Amino acid sequence: MAGIDYRQSGVNIDAGNEVVRRIKALARGTYTTNVLSGVGSFGGLFRVDPSFKEPVLVASADGVGTKLKLAFMTGVHNTIGADLVNHCVNDILVQGATPLFFLDYLATGRLSPDVAEQIVTGVARACGENGCALLGGETAEMPGFYADGEYDVAGFVVGVVERPRVIDGSRIAAGDVLIGVPSSGLHTNGYSLARAIVFDALKLDVDVHVGELGATVGEALMRTHRSYLHDVQPLLAAGAIKGMAHITGGGLTENTPRMLPEGTSASIDRASWTVPPLFQWLQRGGGIADAEMLRAFNMGVGLVLAVAEADAAAVLGAIPGSWALGHVVPGDRRVRYTGRAGAGAAATA
Repeated sequence: MAGIDYRQSGVNIDAGNEVVRRIKALARGTYTTNVLSGVGSFGGLFRVDPSFKEPVLVASADGVGTKLKLAFMTGVHNTIGADLVNHCVNDILVQGATPLFFLDYLATGRLSPDVAEQIVTGVARACGENGCALLGGETAEMPGFYADGEYDVAGFVVGVVERPRVIDGSRIAAGDVLIGVPSSGLHTNGYSLARAIVFDALKLDVDVHVGELGATVGEALMRTHRSYLHDVQPLLAAGAIKGMAHITGGGLTENTPRMLPEGTSASIDRASWTVPPLFQWLQRGGGIADAEMLRAFNMGVGLVLAVAEADAAAVLGAIPGSWALGHVVPGDRRVRYTGRAGAGAAATA
């Protein structure tokens, strides 16, 4: 009786080697002068620039969630990596950090070098746009664990900030202005609810064109998670920002309080912006209550900044599409909504 080899059990080492070969070329294009190792080492080596006096490393890890289901349905895999990088970059940006390097983890049932290359192409592109190195990662073929054609992907980012410039919200005070910065779509949150609305309740296919959205279902739901790094960096250098909240899972309701110090709350004026058509369409399609929408989705607000009233005009002028979302008020670290939705300027990226 002939023995069983690794390939017959479902793991193709040759395909894995081909993926590594392709990734090396993509990763090299993101290297900065501080990268001291290449893809293929057991660990990535990175030098913290000696110009930093009191460097504080800031790290974060995340995934893309069930947005991956849309990638499987549409066959679009070259934007998922950018979603991953930009989400992670925003998560450390809100603490004032500049990204240094990124690592990814890709797990799949049966490894396709072409699909893996598309995913990592998106990772490398976003790393380049954010000025951080794709330092390394891991690709795992796990037959029997993931269905053929499906995969999961996670990312890990490390950034740096000078200790005196850490943004921790401690300077926020009642009277400060909250500024909203538009999202580019759902970003990477709320997809389980969105899929239930679109595919279960409305019975639509990803290729159906929706006039209200000016796009197909797939195009509207796959819009890439936006990075706010280049918008915010000049304001950080000027010391104009007291606090920031990246609006991810939990929406404005759960994320805005994360930057607030004790004794304060956020008063958000729902009349200050017009919720983008995608969210209005989803709400109608699922009959979703306002409170649930504000917890499940970003509702067109991808980032919230807290700034002194004296700095508000300059910050608004520096970030295209931004608007005065509300104010910091005395309270117990909650969000209080005022006004009625739909009366303000459109929040579009």
